[in-house]
Amino acid sequence: MQEITILLGELSEGRSEVIDRLMPLVYKNLQVLARRNLRNERPDHTLDTTALVHEAYLKLVDQKKVNWQNRAHFYAIAAQAMRRILINYAQKRLAEKRGGGQALITFNEQFMYQEARAEELLALDEVLAEFANINIRQARVVEFRFFGGLTYEEIALVLGVSVPTVRRDWRLARAYLTRELKNRDS
Repeated sequence: MQEITILLGELSEGRSEVIDRLMPLVYKNLQVLARRNLRNERPDHTLDTTALVHEAYLKLVDQKKVNWQNRAHFYAIAAQAMRRILINYAQKRLAEKRGGGQALITFNEQFMYQEARAEELLALDEVLAEFANINIRQARVVEFRFFGGLTYEEIALVLGVSVPTVRRDWRLARAYLTRELKNRDS
């Protein structure tokens, strides 16, 4: 773990040659993160775990102005990158196939482990983006927990807050998102 933090620091300093040493150290955890994200997707999704990991990794190491704090920060940003990739794929899919009319889901932890339709993922992304204008920290807690599968402890470390604060933010954000998704469905 210490080696990851050191390599991330070197990457922040612009030493791109460390990328080859960093990938083997983070690859397994990125696969776990990708599997969690893809678990929410339909079974015939265009991306598989490996493709999502590689696409996200390329976005992460190509960043020029990221000051990587530690490995938890890296994985939190990886979760955001994977979310953006999946949202982009969902938008493309919906643009190709304008269908639906089915009821949107409510936002709860059970949804984290169910297959999500593109429409549901886009609705959640839209509500989450609006919510970020109201409370950015709570929105980030949702991103890291829901899309990234980070633990309360990891989120607290990334955001620099206490674990009880993360739990409270999660509870409040989840209630807000559930209400907003239900209102859109009505």
